[in-house]
Amino acid sequence: MIGLDGGTLSQEAAELLEGATLVAGGKRHLAAFAVKPERSVAFEGDLSGALSRIEAESGPVVVLASGDPGFFGIVRMLARRFGSEDLRVVPAVSSVALAFARVGISWDDAVTVSAHGREPRRAANVCRAHPKVAVLTSPDFGPAELAGGLAGLGRTFFVAERLGEVEEIVFRGNATEVSAREWKDPNVVLVIDEKRGWRDKGWISSGIESSGRWALPEDEFEHRSGMITKSPTRALVLSRLGPGPGDLVWDVGAGSGSVAIECARLGSAAIAIERDPESCARLRRNAERHGVNVPVVEGEAPGALQDLPEPDAVFIGGTGGSFGEIVKLCAVRARRSVVLALVGLERVVPAGKVLEDCGLEVESTFLQASPVKGVGSMHRVAPESAVFVVCGSRP
Repeated sequence: MIGLDGGTLSQEAAELLEGATLVAGGKRHLAAFAVKPERSVAFEGDLSGALSRIEAESGPVVVLASGDPGFFGIVRMLARRFGSEDLRVVPAVSSVALAFARVGISWDDAVTVSAHGREPRRAANVCRAHPKVAVLTSPDFGPAELAGGLAGLGRTFFVAERLGEVEEIVFRGNATEVSAREWKDPNVVLVIDEKRGWRDKGWISSGIESSGRWALPEDEFEHRSGMITKSPTRALVLSRLGPGPGDLVWDVGAGSGSVAIECARLGSAAIAIERDPESCARLRRNAERHGVNVPVVEGEAPGALQDLPEPDAVFIGGTGGSFGEIVKLCAVRARRSVVLALVGLERVVPAGKVLEDCGLEVESTFLQASPVKGVGSMHRVAPESAVFVVCGSRP
């Protein structure tokens, strides 16, 4: 297998190509090396025809691929089909490395995601959560679609199109500029939050580090008069939300933003919805303190939820007067789970009924934590306010 990056083939790669009885690859790769039709097979559609032709070939076969075929490339598929023992890989520079090189940005702390043949919304969610992301696009989800979905977040986009070829273009622009243009395949898009994207990680690639502790103590957040989801409750809530890279979590009635911020620290994208302006300002300060990006939608649910991107999970910490309507909207739109923290018992059963009617499996828990506190030389149990945690999960 030979990786191509637009440069001259190494002697090893050239000898392999010359000695092959069959050469497989994309049409543009086969045309670039003027491979004769009788000794070539093009990768088209689901690749089944090309793979059958390779399997039937008795002589040496060379597969041409872009960049490093072991990095989101065809190596995995060929190893599964034919075994790795006879698989020889001659890689070139990966398109991601080449794209970052073209714009002069280090990439050891970048997260790389693929939207090629995969669900694109997960790639977009990683771009919402992380300050430096490389996206391998697809014909169905290219730079314009990606930028359109990230409008309003203040990201800078670098579109590296047809790297290593004569038609190579590297374009820098904002979401509006990128979404308004037409782009040619193949391309790589670098999505950078220039306010947060230049931190030196220094020890681990991809930039995804352990968040360390979670369910942080209340004094890790600025809050108003104890109006915050307490640490033990937050631990249970986070376990039911299950936030991780590629996920999007809504925090409805976010208050101090403790749940949204914890989800962001665990690698997911999070959006906080809060109607009180003072709480919104407090929430932004908390997010900055913890070094995470949590966009704040200042408005009242359910109206403020209508135009938000589809969530994987939703936490409802405050609902106001439209309780049933908010729970129903969240239950309909959430892909995985909806979790509520309720103080009043009167809302527990109705909330569970709404979730069940929307096809979710419901679990309700009464939770009361009692920290042990010192009083002089003695210690006492100091019960905190009880809370009901209602969780609806998609089967």
